[in-house]
Amino acid sequence: MPGYWLLKTEPGCFSIDDLAAAPSQTTFWDGVRNYQARNLMREMRVGDKVLFHHSVIDPAVVGLAEVVREAYPDHTAWDPEEKHYDPASTPDKPRWDMVDIRFTEKFLQPLPLPFLRTVKELAGMELLRKGSRLSVQPVTEAQFQVIVRLAKQEG
Repeated sequence: MPGYWLLKTEPGCFSIDDLAAAPSQTTFWDGVRNYQARNLMREMRVGDKVLFHHSVIDPAVVGLAEVVREAYPDHTAWDPEEKHYDPASTPDKPRWDMVDIRFTEKFLQPLPLPFLRTVKELAGMELLRKGSRLSVQPVTEAQFQVIVRLAKQEG
């Protein structure tokens, strides 16, 4: 059984279109610097389904991806030239992890956060909880299916 997740990103940094344009439509999901989010990534398995969420400006679920490589050390933490450098993380003692994801689908129309808040079946979704800021979130299979259904209807 696959797991279900939501990954948040700022579209100005990395968007669903960037993922679709990546070689083999695949990339590593780096830069997570929150222990709870890191620990959730460690639970991800190959084949897990991902809701791709654009945050900050016009927050919305914009498409789907799939986990294609399980958690491994985030090498961007070791490079002082990288935006997400962490001097406390080293190759010998990595502090942060990343996973690889592959593009699956871009929704014809984004599903904005205000709209999702009106959907009764999503009432318990972590994304919709006040103050929820985690960039990696678990999603139930039912929540995932509701969002996919809504995306097909909106398109």
